[in-house]
Amino acid sequence: MAAMRIAVTGASGLIGGALTTALARAGHDVVRLVRREPQAADEIRWDPARRVLDPGALSGCGAVVHLAGAGVGNRRWTEARKKELYDSRVRGTATIAAAAAAADSPPGVLLCGTAIGFYGDTADRWVDEDSPPGEGFLAELVQDWEAAAEPAAAAGIRTAFARTGLVVAREGGAWGRLFPLFKAGLGGRLGNGRQFWSFIALHDEIAAMQYILDTPALSGPVNLTAPEPLTNREVTAAMGRVLHRPTLAAVPAPVLRVALGEFAGDVLGSQRVRPKRLVESGFTYAFPEIEQAIAAALRTG
Repeated sequence: MAAMRIAVTGASGLIGGALTTALARAGHDVVRLVRREPQAADEIRWDPARRVLDPGALSGCGAVVHLAGAGVGNRRWTEARKKELYDSRVRGTATIAAAAAAADSPPGVLLCGTAIGFYGDTADRWVDEDSPPGEGFLAELVQDWEAAAEPAAAAGIRTAFARTGLVVAREGGAWGRLFPLFKAGLGGRLGNGRQFWSFIALHDEIAAMQYILDTPALSGPVNLTAPEPLTNREVTAAMGRVLHRPTLAAVPAPVLRVALGEFAGDVLGSQRVRPKRLVESGFTYAFPEIEQAIAAALRTG
């Protein structure tokens, strides 16, 4: 990918931080969109809550990567929290898309990070990018989230959606909470453990995003998951093997529902996702197996 100016939202998050580092190392001029007062020359302020972003900030960018949004699993899903989750994603995406479309020299590609929550609970049924949306709050959220990018696509900007699964990383995200528990010997299956987890190593997540930016044929939804999802029971066993810890603990479904409320349905739900478009386009995974992904996370921190 030729060096270019790339604007990134959500650069302080797990994926955004890793991506901006990788892009800078590759020679790109990375601009971070922040909601506070800029503190460096490579920062530009925007206000997604008020849908404010000067189109000039994106003019001349070769690409825009939009990753900002409130954390899905950070708090219990009250009605107020669900509104915050919805607004942060839909308003943010609409703001980015409108500014990109209105730029004098619009970006060539807009990559929005979304989620495999689009498919809902799939049980043991395989789904890919051609599958219809599922049911539930997250599925409805992702549909509106992706629809909010339509102004960019209508303006002729290649628009892609990185529907990300569970990212295996030592710090941050769901896995960042699992590692301390398993290291302490307190790890175990969640519910009956038969639900499928569609995971991806952080390294492969970042590589896949760069691959999408550099592959003109990829637009629309692209699943960012490893080729073979595993059940929670299988993931639990793999964590025990890599960390050399027992995995006898288990969290019953009723306890999860009391602790997490409505979000427990997504934790206990099953998503057997196939990354069809990524694989068919020729992307190569560095850590396709769960034990490889876990070991890589432990090495990189």
